[in-house]
Amino acid sequence: GVPLIAFTRRATGVHPRIYLSAGVHGDEPAAPQALLHLLENDLLDHNATWFLVPMLNPTGFRLDQRENKNGVDLNRDYLGAQSTEIRDHVRWLKRQPRFDLAICLHEDWEATGFYLYELSRGPDRTQAIAMRTVAASYLPIDSGDVIDGRPVDELGIIRPEADPALRETWPEAIYLFKHHTDICFTLETPSSFSPDLRIQAHTSAVLCAVKHLREQSPPA
Repeated sequence: GVPLIAFTRRATGVHPRIYLSAGVHGDEPAAPQALLHLLENDLLDHNATWFLVPMLNPTGFRLDQRENKNGVDLNRDYLGAQSTEIRDHVRWLKRQPRFDLAICLHEDWEATGFYLYELSRGPDRTQAIAMRTVAASYLPIDSGDVIDGRPVDELGIIRPEADPALRETWPEAIYLFKHHTDICFTLETPSSFSPDLRIQAHTSAVLCAVKHLREQSPPA
């Protein structure tokens, strides 16, 4: 009984295609609020084509819980797509072109600071570092050698196993990386900090990634 909404804002001509999602876990409110902040303040680059999914788990959000109302962790369901939400999301994604950049916004209640996951088929590692740098204006960077059970590649940056065939379950980022993009970031803010700081960290990192894309990579 709740809608699952996706928006597309197209720029004319040849422009980068950028995907941005939030809310796959219902108890991570700063992520969809950051996306809303970007929209309400007209901060999204008008010379890019945007594909936006602002709330992937509306029932979980209403219940303030990680899973959807049926107890399914949607961010582990992209391999088999058993839930209605992920089946519909995948169906929509299959109708879209490839993205030049994909970003998934998340939060982590156990984290001590901002961190991010990077999946990339290219050699450039400066984009992740730039995003970490701007986020550090609002939040500390998680200093752990292991974060969320995964070893860090460098301070606050995790580059996990990217081969989908080696993963028992697929989060959204792995599905996107296999089928829709050559670079995908998952941004994580620590939920123990104030909502405003978490929103600003997400917002600044997204804008930084778009700026870097324009400076380093020609549009596809």
